[in-house]
Amino acid sequence: VQLRESGGGPAQTGGSLKLSCELSGYYYGHYCLAWFRQAPGKEREGVAIFFTSTESTFYADSLKGRFTISLDRATDSLDLRMNSLAPEDTAMYYCAANVANSGDTCRASLIDKEKMTWWGKGTLVTVSA
Repeated sequence: VQLRESGGGPAQTGGSLKLSCELSGYYYGHYCLAWFRQAPGKEREGVAIFFTSTESTFYADSLKGRFTISLDRATDSLDLRMNSLAPEDTAMYYCAANVANSGDTCRASLIDKEKMTWWGKGTLVTVSA
């Protein structure tokens, strides 16, 4: 599985951005597809995750309601829509994937990045005040 992120860039506080992750080598099956982020000087943290079999989604509690993850099966793109951006959302955003047999696996993967198998190189989001 190969992952390539795009859509990062500068944004204003209160603004919106949509990140996309192009998926290749990916065949329909049981996967967790996720977005993580890493702010300067901080640990990489889970943002949102999508379970392909049921299309269940899980979010970091602090981000629920502002961010939306979705999979466009027509283009094999995992998207992250981010609204009401704040300076603390400034980070490198990474797309990640692993094989999963249940939504519980995805829920657990969101809080344990070590469970993810494949990673993209990231796209930088910078939110100014």
